[in-house]
Amino acid sequence: MDEKKAQEYINILRRTDVFYDLSEAQLQMVAGVCSEAEYRMGEIIFEENSTGDELYVIARGEVEILVDPSLVQTTPGPGTGPVTIATLRSGQTFGEVALVDRGLRTASARCASRRTRLLVIPRERLIALCDSYPELGYRVMRNVAADLAFKIRGTDLLIREQLLWRPRPPA
Repeated sequence: MDEKKAQEYINILRRTDVFYDLSEAQLQMVAGVCSEAEYRMGEIIFEENSTGDELYVIARGEVEILVDPSLVQTTPGPGTGPVTIATLRSGQTFGEVALVDRGLRTASARCASRRTRLLVIPRERLIALCDSYPELGYRVMRNVAADLAFKIRGTDLLIREQLLWRPRPPA
């Protein structure tokens, strides 16, 4: 990768929560394992319940995170189909769960703007960096844990609202 492209990746990574507090040298190492991908409006980046081992950073554009209730319902109800639970924008990350546990994707990701550009970070290469440079690994994993905790709290709030919200009876 040329110097200009590496610096561009570093500037993108610097704006993300997952790579917060990394030194310039550490950001340079992470930038070295990145590749990029572009998507157009409506294109699926990955499907819920598919395998995956990449972390994504949104360099430009928007990505919708969707869950499909019909995947867990035994009898489909009205209006079943994917539901958008979040819209992520430039500087945000997604795919962290597969990064941590190599399990199936917990949601789908779909391009939500005319053109979306992503940095793609393969799990194996990032984990190798974390193993080789424990301080970098500690910071990245601490930040991934904080990011996932923030997202879990937001999801918990949405679930509570859905479970506890009851329409008022007519007066």
